[in-house]
Amino acid sequence: MKTIKTLAAAVLSLLAVEAGARGDSISYNVELSANASSGRYAPLWFTANRYGLSSERPNSGYLRAGAAYKTHFGKGWSLQAGLDLAGTVDMDAPFIVQQAYADVSWRVLTLSVGAKERSESPLSKDFRLSSGAMVEGPNARPIPQVRLEVKDYWNVPFTKGWFGVKGHIGYGMLTDQDWRKDFVTAGRKYAKNVIYHSKSLMFRVGNADVFPLTMEIGMLEAAQFGGSLWEKQADGSVKCVANMPNGVKDFFKALIPKQESTLENIDGNHVGSWNFALNYEAKTWRARLYYEHFFDDHSQLTWQYGRWKDGQIGVEVTLPRNPFVTKVLWEGMNTTDQTGPILYDGVGGSFKDLQMSGRDCYYEHTTYPWTHWGQNIGIPFVPGPVYGGDGKLTFTSNRVKTHHIGISGDPTGELSWRALLSFARHWGTYQVPFDKVEHQNSLLFELGYEPKRLKGWRFTVGCGVDTGGYLGESYGGMLTISKSGILWAK
Repeated sequence: MKTIKTLAAAVLSLLAVEAGARGDSISYNVELSANASSGRYAPLWFTANRYGLSSERPNSGYLRAGAAYKTHFGKGWSLQAGLDLAGTVDMDAPFIVQQAYADVSWRVLTLSVGAKERSESPLSKDFRLSSGAMVEGPNARPIPQVRLEVKDYWNVPFTKGWFGVKGHIGYGMLTDQDWRKDFVTAGRKYAKNVIYHSKSLMFRVGNADVFPLTMEIGMLEAAQFGGSLWEKQADGSVKCVANMPNGVKDFFKALIPKQESTLENIDGNHVGSWNFALNYEAKTWRARLYYEHFFDDHSQLTWQYGRWKDGQIGVEVTLPRNPFVTKVLWEGMNTTDQTGPILYDGVGGSFKDLQMSGRDCYYEHTTYPWTHWGQNIGIPFVPGPVYGGDGKLTFTSNRVKTHHIGISGDPTGELSWRALLSFARHWGTYQVPFDKVEHQNSLLFELGYEPKRLKGWRFTVGCGVDTGGYLGESYGGMLTISKSGILWAK
């Protein structure tokens, strides 16, 4: 028995030494947040771009707790895994599995499995200040998926750092089918077990270590497909009215969408964006100019009409170190064109050979609206169905023009702040336009405090203001208290 104990102790000691060499650690985070406001809805920036752990309702809150494990195996291999749970008050679900994932990495390549708050984007936007991304962003709840990705630019061999590439491909499934069932009214349909797919490929030209100017170009494309279509009955029950294509070939159709003719639509709902950026890296400051061109069908994907009127343009400047302002950002967005108001596929009438691919109706789809848990998966300036209040899985207004300003500062090692100011004009949709243009202005100011004598603690207070005729007026405050640290490390 003594020999066994000695051997066990030796094994444990060896494992501890090996764990130390790998740098194993388990970290934790606990966060309590609550907000209250005066309007029908909470101020926009209390809800938007918080990975869906928020509510459009005027008063809500949550308590979340999470843990993450990291380790390295050597030879470029590493593992990260995390679990993040939340209990909520006056949100869409009383208990939320916000994150549950495992990432296995080898050098620059990562296989990510599960639901995760992903801060990466093709244009590497600063989501703390940005208004978000038009296709995939932090506005909705994370979608569980299997995702193969190169997160950061990988320098292609033999180019001496002058050419880099990054991208991803993933398949997953939406988790909001029960929410959709409860949300829709009698006689309306909703999709269940919807499959989600996205992919991106970005190229970087230039070497900032040699010359300060670099360029980025690439594309992101995403889709929803499969599942089944259900209809809600007058007594509250539901019945299946159609099973959508779910075969192996349909996964390949999502991977390489193909439109057989001008009179046939692609299976599922496909959206995407062309992405461009210019970066200037000076010694003490940086500047970026970027453009995200949104497309909802082949006409804008392939520049059929040469129209680049819809998209988001941004300018981001990181200032030399100072105690006042760290970064300034401006973004302008337009979604009013949508390749024009006319959609005509030549069916019937005297112009059977005429086909016009207008009226794209962004984010809308009869079966697959571009939403998760009622929020737009993309940009929050096109608010999701939760803001409609009529039991329809549709968008009230997807024709929008906006200006957005984000500013941040770090006065001391303990204090930080950010301010978001947005101006939006809404025209409704081409099918149901507003009688007049509706304006909506949104403001957020947040102040964060991390006292050095209370290591790991962070206190954040925020005030939000909304004015205008679309989402209405709302004034509110938010308080968030969090504690993070290391539970175990070797």
